[in-house]
Amino acid sequence: MKFGTKAVHAGVEPDPTTGAIMTPIYQTSTYVQEAPGKHKGYEYARTQNPTRDALQNSLAALENAKYGLCFATGMAATDTIMKTLSPGDEVVASNDLYGGTYRLFTTVYAKYGIKFHFIPMDNLESIPAYINSNTKLIWIETPSNPLMNIIDIKGVAGIAKSKNVLLAVDNTFATPYLQNPIDMGADLVMHSVTKYLGGHSDTVMGAILTNNEDLYESYKYLQNSAGATPGPQDCFLVLRGIKTLHLRMKQHCENGFAIARFLHEHPNVSKVYYPGLESHPGFAIAKAQMRGFGGMVSFTLKDDNVETALKTLEKFKVFSLAESLGGVESLCGHPASMTHASIPREERMKAGLSDSLIRLSVGIEDSEDLIEDIKQAIAG
Repeated sequence: MKFGTKAVHAGVEPDPTTGAIMTPIYQTSTYVQEAPGKHKGYEYARTQNPTRDALQNSLAALENAKYGLCFATGMAATDTIMKTLSPGDEVVASNDLYGGTYRLFTTVYAKYGIKFHFIPMDNLESIPAYINSNTKLIWIETPSNPLMNIIDIKGVAGIAKSKNVLLAVDNTFATPYLQNPIDMGADLVMHSVTKYLGGHSDTVMGAILTNNEDLYESYKYLQNSAGATPGPQDCFLVLRGIKTLHLRMKQHCENGFAIARFLHEHPNVSKVYYPGLESHPGFAIAKAQMRGFGGMVSFTLKDDNVETALKTLEKFKVFSLAESLGGVESLCGHPASMTHASIPREERMKAGLSDSLIRLSVGIEDSEDLIEDIKQAIAG
């Protein structure tokens, strides 16, 4: 089954009671039992909900995974993975990460005796030096947030397997439309469902996908025990959003490439971060492991100072200055003071994230209008 067909149909069946083609919103907290322990597969809504089940099955199908679990937020999904670690365990993570992930690792789990190594992963040969008998997990984002670094998933998966270490991939920027990390050897895929999967900036959610039954059972236990589960209304909204994921992503990719090319040729721009440009250092790997290059673009101006960047952001008219990404509308942001402010400046600079970097989440509007908006915003 091809992706577009899966997006519309996978994991979703007509309601067995009424035949409704759309999965109903099962807005209930509990389920009536015929006798103690005798029920129709549902006992309590934190543990199970039919609307959530449909979404979990749909996301698993899109990622070519056997199992899917949804959580109230992307951070709750990441938190669940971290909860399976123990004091003394170590994690090797890419050094260009979403600020919330970095904050969770360094200010929450580091206090419990888990050690984190944040390293660039463009050179695969350097990774094994950070892996020892205590290492339990490698965590990567590709494309990364916000520098659009590309990591060779197959290469890292090979290292992880040779060292008996799990590999988790945050696939939020690419979505399963553009790449499937599990097919490349990853053990886990995490999504901030809030972004492209929901696609309409109207819900917050996270997900974990895996083929490993033992991991699934561990995360499912934590999902129920810790209780960070999404409500049925949010699950319904994401199920609806997924049905157009393939159509939206085509336009995100088309617009993203057009804008990246425009910025690349503009005299007021010093650097463009977009894996679809041949000048990008990860272009060859991106072309090999992705089916498109996405709608996220970052850039810096030749007048490379934070004041100019902030003034530029205030000039946008079609792009809205806001946190988040992946919706149908275009957004602009300043990572150093917004999404990545929780990372110490020294660490940001070390990873290459300057104070003047501007990040664009390119929506599905007409690209000509978006380019005109950028043109007037970056005019000298």
